[in-house]
Amino acid sequence: MALGRAYSVAVRGLTGEIVEIEADVASGLPVMHLVGLPDAAVQESRDRVRAAVTNSGFDWPMMRLIWALSPATLRKAGSAYDLALAASVLAADRKRRWPRLEKTVLLGELALDGRVRPVRGVLPAVLAAAREGWQTAVVALDNLAEAALVGGIEVLGVGTLTQLADWLDGSGALRPPGPPVVATGADEPQPDLADVIGQAQARYAVEIAAAGAHHLMLTGPPGVGKTMLAQRLPGLLPTLSDDEALEVTAIHSVAGLLSEATPLITRPPFVAPHHTSTVAALVGGGSGMARPGAVSRAHRGVLFLDECAELSPTVLEALRTPLEEGEVRLARVDGVARYPARFQLVLAANPCPCAAPDPRDCTCAAAAKRRYLGKLSGPLLDRVDLQVQLHGVRAGAMVGAAGEPTAVVRDRVCRARAAAAQRWAEIGAHTNAEVPGPLLRRKFRLGHRAMAPLNRALNTGALSVRGVDRCLRIAWSVADLAGKTAPAEDEVAIALGFRQGGAAR
Repeated sequence: MALGRAYSVAVRGLTGEIVEIEADVASGLPVMHLVGLPDAAVQESRDRVRAAVTNSGFDWPMMRLIWALSPATLRKAGSAYDLALAASVLAADRKRRWPRLEKTVLLGELALDGRVRPVRGVLPAVLAAAREGWQTAVVALDNLAEAALVGGIEVLGVGTLTQLADWLDGSGALRPPGPPVVATGADEPQPDLADVIGQAQARYAVEIAAAGAHHLMLTGPPGVGKTMLAQRLPGLLPTLSDDEALEVTAIHSVAGLLSEATPLITRPPFVAPHHTSTVAALVGGGSGMARPGAVSRAHRGVLFLDECAELSPTVLEALRTPLEEGEVRLARVDGVARYPARFQLVLAANPCPCAAPDPRDCTCAAAAKRRYLGKLSGPLLDRVDLQVQLHGVRAGAMVGAAGEPTAVVRDRVCRARAAAAQRWAEIGAHTNAEVPGPLLRRKFRLGHRAMAPLNRALNTGALSVRGVDRCLRIAWSVADLAGKTAPAEDEVAIALGFRQGGAAR
């Protein structure tokens, strides 16, 4: 009887848990058993591992082999355990200790010829290993740049099972990480806001949205610039902090969207799902452990829903919880996956089904118009801070002076965000959109004159209490852009105008 032991990491959502893999080789008929709640991919690893071991020139124990994956109550999914399974068998068959194996987590899928292939979710797995105090993580070469983003742990890349065995023996070396690679989008040109012709009010609304992380809805006929404005919003946002970049990159790692050439995302992501997307595609889902959806991939960035009135009402209503809580919780048989989803929502819609460029040419009945935008429920629209109605551009705007470029507006937005972050630092908020409403109405309550427009709107039923809170947040963003220490009546009036005068229902 011989026992070998290796370690890997199970990823659930963005959290990882160390998995101990034991291989017991004992006398009996040559059969392989795998226990510890493995899914189909892990069950199939028995054949992959055996072929990889024999094709790499090692002997396979022709005896009874049992693999045990602990903790036994945690469901194991994916192919990332292949490397650890093979190492545990080699350790058991050789009946010798490998000191390095006891201090290392192994992550990688094995090809039949012994090559090590990359897997999803390496970044959160290595983060979990570093938090648990492990000394070394060995990953596939294609995952090396991604894993090297984690500090406090030695990360090495392996190309074949033979290389791993030589390193464990002390007779070979594995590849260390290379120099840091330029992050995704760091040097890529961004769409310029100066390309948008006219639409001064909508441009200002996009600037306010960027300054305060507010949600935005753009309504207007085709071709007036709704999509162009939405695509330029991410370019106005500040670069992600180190913690935010790791968080966003971890989500994309679990989704399998990272490559070796672009291991770190430092620019706010822009995600624009098609209007035929399902609830699972938007908020996440899938069999086994749920995968992140569009709302999580847009974390710390922009989620753009073009033609939002064409989306299913069920899909639209699924946005309400992420908008309020900034998180998605997906319960499955395999457990609950939690993904952050603190994004800026940008909705774009035509005013009616026919979408005539000239409103005078519209052939839609009044009831059809109401039904069209009526898919956007009151509770959902109440969570959208800024609502803007765009109109056709006149010929004079095409020959006039261009608007401010992205670089100028972004500089103003960054100063406004810095002022907001300093003001709200004591409560742990970074943007105006994150500030709790009761705090705005009490500790940071505006003067009677400034609050008068909001009080009138609340008394007439034009605003809900949530609407008042959102108007106050917009007013603070307008004041930050103007360099003021607090909103006055003018800033509140601007906020109320954007809140009430946008989307036609």
